[in-house]
Amino acid sequence: MSAEPPVAGILLAAGMSTRMGSNKMLLEIDGESLLHRAARRGREAGLDPLFVVLGHEAERALREIADLPCRPVINERYDRGISSSLRTGVAALPPECGAAVVFLADMPHVGPEMLAALVSHYARTGARLVASQYGEVKAPPVLYDASLFPELAAVSDARCAQQVVKRHLDEAVVLAWPAERLEDLDRPEDLATLLERAD
Repeated sequence: MSAEPPVAGILLAAGMSTRMGSNKMLLEIDGESLLHRAARRGREAGLDPLFVVLGHEAERALREIADLPCRPVINERYDRGISSSLRTGVAALPPECGAAVVFLADMPHVGPEMLAALVSHYARTGARLVASQYGEVKAPPVLYDASLFPELAAVSDARCAQQVVKRHLDEAVVLAWPAERLEDLDRPEDLATLLERAD
């Protein structure tokens, strides 16, 4: 019996963090940078290979994940937005990948169990899409079957990946997560609020 095709990970972490005022990928929670935390969780979830798309301050970011078994990919056009990073990640996927989980480094409440749940539902159902929903909001992480890679490779703006999800909702498995796990870190006050709650 042949092995299942691998499920890869695409961690998007190339942005300029303009609203944060500094590179948020390097901000620390419990002594660990957001970038390292997200990449570590991707590996703990079994995503293999895990592609980490970097851009802004790429050399510093590379040092952050040097100890992890992941594959950094540089998006030279990171200033053109998240869609350029998604295209960069999809272009790096090897042909044997059966699916890929796309997730973001600035969502600190997305744990390895969530990423692994996407993979297990995909393996069990064969759905072309396994999406995440927080209350009424659909957001990453999302698992895309390889048959959807061409659509992802063609995205052209920040919301186009969401359009791929909407187009294929009738083929999707949607996993519900607590609404508070949707929190992301965009501004200094977001990080301050998170750290206050952790104290």
